[in-house]
Parts: sequence; C-alpha cells; structure tokens
Amino acid sequence: MESLVIVGASLAGLSAARAARRQGFTGRLVIIGDDPERPYDRPPLSKEFLSGQFQAADLTLEIDGEQLDAEWLLGVRAVSFDPVSREVTLEDGRTVRADLLVIATGASARQLPELSGLDNVLTLRTLEDARKLRALVERGGQLVVLGAGFIGAEVASTAHSLGLQVTVLEKSTTPLRGPLGAEMGSVVARLHEQAGVELLCGIDIEGFNTEDNSVTHVRLTDGRVLPADIVVVGIGAQPNVAWLEGSGIDVGNGVVCDAAGRTTVPGVVAVGDCAAWLDTRTGQHRRVEHWAGAVGRPAVAVGALLDHDDAYLPVEQPYFWSCQYGARLQFVGDMTGSDRVIYEHGGPGEESFLAVYYAGDDPVAVLGWNQPKQFTRWRKFLAKLAVSSAEQRLIA
Repeated sequence: MESLVIVGASLAGLSAARAARRQGFTGRLVIIGDDPERPYDRPPLSKEFLSGQFQAADLTLEIDGEQLDAEWLLGVRAVSFDPVSREVTLEDGRTVRADLLVIATGASARQLPELSGLDNVLTLRTLEDARKLRALVERGGQLVVLGAGFIGAEVASTAHSLGLQVTVLEKSTTPLRGPLGAEMGSVVARLHEQAGVELLCGIDIEGFNTEDNSVTHVRLTDGRVLPADIVVVGIGAQPNVAWLEGSGIDVGNGVVCDAAGRTTVPGVVAVGDCAAWLDTRTGQHRRVEHWAGAVGRPAVAVGALLDHDDAYLPVEQPYFWSCQYGARLQFVGDMTGSDRVIYEHGGPGEESFLAVYYAGDDPVAVLGWNQPKQFTRWRKFLAKLAVSSAEQRLIA
C-alpha cells in the first residue's frame, strides 16, 4: 500500500492530510509532529488565549466526526529523510516509509542566546509557550517586548488591555517596515502611542541585568534602563529545515519549491512556514508565514503529488491580518517594488482607511484598516489581476 507521510502536524500539515483524502488518496497516511498537542490554531495564542478568553479546547483545528484514517505520531521529531530508501527517521530511532512526502515542519521563533533559559523570558510560537506567558502575565507588572512585528504588537496590545505597563523595542525605524513599508509602518506606530504603550524604534539594546535566573532590567544604548518583570522576544522565525540536510532537497531560507510546492526531489512537496515557493510574478522564491497560506496552498501541493486537478488551482496571493488595540489590519499582495501608496478611502490619522500600493500603474498590494468590505473587494480584484497576468505569461 502506497504511503503518504506528512512531517508537521500543525495547520499546514492537517490541511495537507485533508487535501489528500479529498483528492482520493486511499493509502497509508502518517502525520508526524514534534509538538505533543493535536493540531491547534496559533493566531489566538497572542490574543484570546493570552487574555484568558479562550482555553486550549477552543483552539482545536480538527472537526468533530472528521475521518482522516491517519496514524498520528506526536511528540517526536523527524531527524532525516533518505530519498533512496524513502525513509523518514525519527529522533527515537523509528523509521517511517514515505513513498510520498509532505514537508510541513514550520518555523521556530528566533532566540537571543544571552537570554536562553531565563525564567521570565519567552518567545510565543507554541501552546506551551502561551501557557507559560499567560501565567506570567496574570501576575501583572512591567512587560518589555523585543520586536514590534505581529507577535510583538499583539502581545503588547493584549497585555496592555490586562493592565500591564508595556514597552515595545523595535530595531527598525518603524514597526512592520518589511511587510508594510515605512509610510504604513508609521501608522502602526501611532496605534501604540494612542493606546499609551511606549514604542521605542531605531534603538539598540546594550545588555540585560539578571538576578535569580530572571531579567530585571533591559539596558539601551542611549543610556536608558527599562525595568522588566517579563520579556517577550518577538524577532521573527526561522524555517525548520535542518533535518533535511543530506537529503538532496534544496534548502535556503526554507525548502525551495516550484510554484506548486514541488521540491528538487521527486515525490516530495513542502507547505506552510518552512516552504519557499516560486512567485511567478517576481521570479523569486518566497516563504509565506501566514494562516491563509497554510490553509490554501497544501491542496495545490498535494495535487502535484497525486497528479490531481488541484495542482493547477491559482495560488492565492500572500494575505494576513492582525488585531491590535481594537483595530483590524488586513493586507494582501506584495509591496516589494511599489513606488507609491494611495489612500482610496480615508486617510492618515483616521480610524478607518484603505491604502493601495502601486508599482507604476499597477496595484500590487492593499492595506485595510478597519475596512473589511472595501478590503475584500480589492482582494478579489488583485486575485483576478494575478490570474490574468499568469495566463498572459503562459500564452507568451
């Protein structure tokens, strides 16, 4: 019986398993995950779970009565893959044959080595991380967040709503400069300021004072010293691809894939945060670390494995959302190469606006701020443009 093995038991892995059964795969289906938990939703970890509105049971991704007929190997890490024997080796010594392999190992939060092992320093990536952070937040006090990206901003927002004193440190000149650009990043900065959260951008950290295995103060290069009861490190994530060393699968900043998720080894695809898919619009490989990509792209990749029609589905453009201080931010597209931003609705400083990024005459990305209806219309419009552009390239 042919075997399909999925390494990674989070959203992308579960989506791949669902796609395989829906597309008619009837063989042995094995799902391997280093997290001991069944698949759970990660976005609420920094918001509803941290605030206590959600419990672990509210995060489950599996549907009552769902019949995947899968073997689950949880709490164990894959350490290698042999493309000749088609065996995945686990850290406990077991091997699993993978005639077909889906790599969905995700990414790990970046750490600061000098803070490793300290009791009040946390990253937020897993449910276990969230449990530890919630226990610390419940004590109150002063929180210092390192990094003003999505995780950092959402943790800051939630902690502020719970009464903690919060300071956010961002090395760049504005929050979210990478995905949003400097102009729109400054809009995010105003959110922190309006809420009364101290945001310090463009400032480096000199060091940390510690006592009893905990950080007590964060020292900045400008001479300021910040007291800290809790430190959250939110400085990005790195793809979990080290286990593929020697497999012949091309890896860089993620598993290098074509536009349908195929890797350099036949019968192997990659999805989710660890996968760097080819963007046919730009000709570049890009990792998309967002929920929507982990839901939609596995159907395309598994379709490529099984020679199913889903392999030819249009790949949705990168899309993400974030909730901060009561505001809902939605973004779709890729602002790389854009030369200007035009407000189609609202404007700077308003509580609701929609901004479109242009490269020449072409809209390439849209940012919605408390504008769900207008944003949805623009998202659909950009999707149609992307499909039309792809068809034109095929004809050419």
